[in-house]
Amino acid sequence: MTDVVIRALDASDADLFDTLPDPLGAREGHRLTRHRPDWKRVALRDGRVVARGAWWGGPDDTEPLSLNWFDVAEGEEEAGAALLRSAPWQVELELNLPAGWRGDPALRAAAETRFTAARKAGYDLLVERLLYRWTPDRGLPERPGRLVFRAEPDDAVFFDALRRIHSVTLDAHALKAIEQGGLDQAAQEELDFFHWCPSPREWWQVAYTPRGEMVGIHVPARNPSGPCIGFIGVLPDQRGHGYAYDLLAECTHFLADQGADFIAAATDQGNFPMAANFAKAGFPVVKERLNFDPAPEPGRAVPQG
Repeated sequence: MTDVVIRALDASDADLFDTLPDPLGAREGHRLTRHRPDWKRVALRDGRVVARGAWWGGPDDTEPLSLNWFDVAEGEEEAGAALLRSAPWQVELELNLPAGWRGDPALRAAAETRFTAARKAGYDLLVERLLYRWTPDRGLPERPGRLVFRAEPDDAVFFDALRRIHSVTLDAHALKAIEQGGLDQAAQEELDFFHWCPSPREWWQVAYTPRGEMVGIHVPARNPSGPCIGFIGVLPDQRGHGYAYDLLAECTHFLADQGADFIAAATDQGNFPMAANFAKAGFPVVKERLNFDPAPEPGRAVPQG
């Protein structure tokens, strides 16, 4: 067997990326995603593509934020690992899989090939997530009418709310940020994401009871692929009343009023309460996502729990 050759692509040879079979339907899943040709890399053996990766970031980002398209031919796990190890960007790997992939032997085998390559390259599984997509034919969720929603221009209000929300959280990314830098880092990462989204800042809202008690926040958003539920969060002292559904319903109505013809959303698989709210609000699961963290950079301390 000949050695693997790793190649970066550009506009002149980007079509090489498309020569590998697509058993997991990544192409259809990324039909609204813009991948830059120079952020694509392939592994070739005897001139044939045996692994490929497309890194992704927003239109104004100078470096990729994630690797969200990674494919490996059967039996080429080492080539896939070499592709990951040699990349100049060591960022989170997102593997998007068809819903229910574990029940289909062919899909499961294709997924396991990619998992094996990622682990050989030093990536560790962070979390499994559910991806949702609401469309108008699902109907708008009923608004319970229990809360009052207001725009809030002061980022400090959201920062404080996010610190409180993440003080008791099931979200794996928030827990990782807390481990690395405490509640301030977790809150700031959320705020940075809200500002990164190209949707208006004026969309962010705070929810109150009729008596004026703050309940939580919701952030209707648009990312580069379209409208999405940016964030839903209930303050710890307001939990137990089902308010997350109220926030989700309001967020959905808000985006629909802005003309959204679909709304994307996601939650960790272990967040059973939020998954139940998405189901109640008419959001079907369309894909599942596994997020892998890259190996720590040499010399970088690994946080200890």
